[in-house]
Amino acid sequence: MFLEKINSPEDLKKLNTVELARLAEEIRPYIIKVVSRTGGHLSSNLGVVELTIALHYVFDAPNDKIIWDVGHQCYTHKILTERKGKFDTLRQDEGLSGFPSRKESVYDVFDTGHASNSISIAVGLAEAQKKADKKQKIVAVIGDGSLTGGMSFEALNHAGHLKSNIIVVLNDNEMSISKNIGALSSYLNKIMTGEFVSNVREEIKNILKNIPAVGDKVYKAARHLEETIKGFVTPGMLFEALGFQYVGPVDGHNLNHLIDNLKNVKRLKGPVLIHVVTKKGKGYTYAEDDPARFHGVSTFEMKTGNSIDNGSYTYTDVFGDTIIELAKKDERIIAVTAAMGLGTGLEKFSQFFPERFYDIGIAEQHGVTFAAAMALGGLKPIVAIYSTFLQRAYDQIVIDVCLQNLPVVFAIDRSGIVGQDGPTHHGTFDISYFRHIPNMVLMSPKDKNELRQMIYSAYLYERPVAIRYPRGEAQGVKIDEDFKEIPIGRWEILREGEDVAIIACGNTVYPAIAAARELEEEGIHSSVINGRFIKPMDRNMLVDLATHTKKILTVEEGAVIGGFGSGVMELLSEEGIAMPVKSIGIPDIFLSHGSQKMLRKQIGLDQEGIKRVIKQWLKKE
Repeated sequence: MFLEKINSPEDLKKLNTVELARLAEEIRPYIIKVVSRTGGHLSSNLGVVELTIALHYVFDAPNDKIIWDVGHQCYTHKILTERKGKFDTLRQDEGLSGFPSRKESVYDVFDTGHASNSISIAVGLAEAQKKADKKQKIVAVIGDGSLTGGMSFEALNHAGHLKSNIIVVLNDNEMSISKNIGALSSYLNKIMTGEFVSNVREEIKNILKNIPAVGDKVYKAARHLEETIKGFVTPGMLFEALGFQYVGPVDGHNLNHLIDNLKNVKRLKGPVLIHVVTKKGKGYTYAEDDPARFHGVSTFEMKTGNSIDNGSYTYTDVFGDTIIELAKKDERIIAVTAAMGLGTGLEKFSQFFPERFYDIGIAEQHGVTFAAAMALGGLKPIVAIYSTFLQRAYDQIVIDVCLQNLPVVFAIDRSGIVGQDGPTHHGTFDISYFRHIPNMVLMSPKDKNELRQMIYSAYLYERPVAIRYPRGEAQGVKIDEDFKEIPIGRWEILREGEDVAIIACGNTVYPAIAAARELEEEGIHSSVINGRFIKPMDRNMLVDLATHTKKILTVEEGAVIGGFGSGVMELLSEEGIAMPVKSIGIPDIFLSHGSQKMLRKQIGLDQEGIKRVIKQWLKKE
């Protein structure tokens, strides 16, 4: 067992390539075993086992910097960098993060979780290194999916301009390349990046340039001829045009080729891109056959690949089923998502209406403006993007949708506390960044039936609308078959009481009801209001509440600063009403990873927390 002997990258360097291949064979089942119990990103991690081994074998981390774009592929990296003994705590409460984390290890260069920023990080580190006169190697590992993000090309362009001394490893798990061509390509690139050939090219360059009068022209012509020939046989012309030396494609599962090419690339100066072809889900049949499902997977049975769940009906399921139903009635309805068709519940929609489904890749800004233009053209676009990723398109939401007052519906999945994916994935800020935009309607459903009716209502409103809903099982007992429009800005009274009014929104409504029931047994009488419209708020109901109750408590699963509670206080101030108001929500911190239940309990955003705050508050009278 080689894995037992590996505790750090230094241990890798004692092995030969045959032993390294054996190590890769041991790492894969270990990852599968752990992820089957913890959930996580499986197929992307299985695809980069050899690549990760080769990177740590050739480079000298943590002195050399290895940056993992997004971090979906960092599990082998964690195992090899002094965390093997804790790997079975992956994504668990108080366990290892599922993403690179600077707090966790010196080998983790950057807290990643959002796509397309690794090259920018590398360029920035290279400039800092240049000014500090350091000689570290800087490597950015980015997938072909992340490369669809515009930020990646901005960084490539800047790196070429600065002649940054960085190495970009493009992990391409989509390109199909035959074995023979792959082997030949790896062999040719090994030769072309070798020290001898590099030196010869430099000598020829100098000789040609020094020929009197015509030398520079001859060199440029030779260079042009080289580029033309290279463009016929490699896909690297784009990267060469941006100022990168292109190497590849290289077989990402052949350690000999990987190590030889990385060693050669390590000696090159300036920006270099090495194109590595891998197979997503490699080594686990079910992940190879269905890499999308095993990209981000819940617990599953190793032998069958079947998910272990309770078959719950989630808010994501409600959304997916509802827009299919609406789309059958109105052919103007189209759906837009950013590389998350499966995660946002749009997979079935894409099967029913392939010509009305648009997956625009990791390009949220483009997706929002694209949807705005389609709305301008008379269509009814519904944009489904996770809360945390929609942050990228803030400017487009403001200028291209709301300023134009266009009827784009935003389905904001994963709002609030997401769970094991941690701080980069919690949907903490959407209330704050949506509710202050003119023309925007912002809603949050208390249960599955209300989400269904909100989607229908948003479709009718003919203006910008956002609906935020959480990850996980949808609350509520049943769903009404008939669609009913919810009047804009109308709240809902669920319980009445004179001691305190609890105004809750979204998935905090049911915990508020449960807390109120228990408080009733202790003689504390609480109103519970479903504050389903975060914007516009129900001004008349709020003013009426303020005259019939002693205190108001707001509850939300979002940032308290600039959140729903802030809006309640602002409205009361506008009305000249002075009364005690307290807000419960996500405090001014970045929440760690962990189960939703644990995190909600940790910050008092559950039934017991609501009850405790009210009892303590009333005792101070």
